[in-house]
Amino acid sequence: MTLRPFLLAGVLALGACGSVPTSYYTLIPSEPQAGTSAGQPSGFQLQVMPVRIPVQVDQPSLVVRQSDGQLAILESALWAAPLADEFHDALAAELEQRFGVRDLAGLPGDPDRPLLNVRTDVRRFESLPGRHAVLDVVWSLELASSRGERRTLTCATVVQERASTELPSLVLAHQRAISTLAEQISTTARRWATGAAGCP
Repeated sequence: MTLRPFLLAGVLALGACGSVPTSYYTLIPSEPQAGTSAGQPSGFQLQVMPVRIPVQVDQPSLVVRQSDGQLAILESALWAAPLADEFHDALAAELEQRFGVRDLAGLPGDPDRPLLNVRTDVRRFESLPGRHAVLDVVWSLELASSRGERRTLTCATVVQERASTELPSLVLAHQRAISTLAEQISTTARRWATGAAGCP
């Protein structure tokens, strides 16, 4: 007999109970993930474009999977900002750390330096208490030279991180998954920008 259904029921009851105080969560870690070090400044500028998030989980509240065909919205567990913004800002922070440059965030850049645009389409953002957090992301890079030449590359990444039944554990698992995604994007971008092979 497994305890997972009972543990999951406890998480859902916690989210549904009106007497439970509201908690706010963020995908932006307070410190870089363990093992992440600042990269050498890249030869290009960085712009992280707005992120697309699945409609099913694009809610003010955390959404967890209850079964194969059922999701639960935890009304007392809220994201600190819209989930698409949380994901964008977390990914941008991770990429800034690895590239050694700041995200332009739509501001004018240096026309004499190449510009790397990073676009992410999150196909799956799954939170399953007691099991895992899963990201399935299609991402693309566009490198524009100072002469107006453009190159593009599209890749996909699936990351699964283990998590306990506690909501903070699920959020931390998503933070680790975003860090792994950023590592793949940054490693690929640096190699690709120099003419090396594309997707990992």
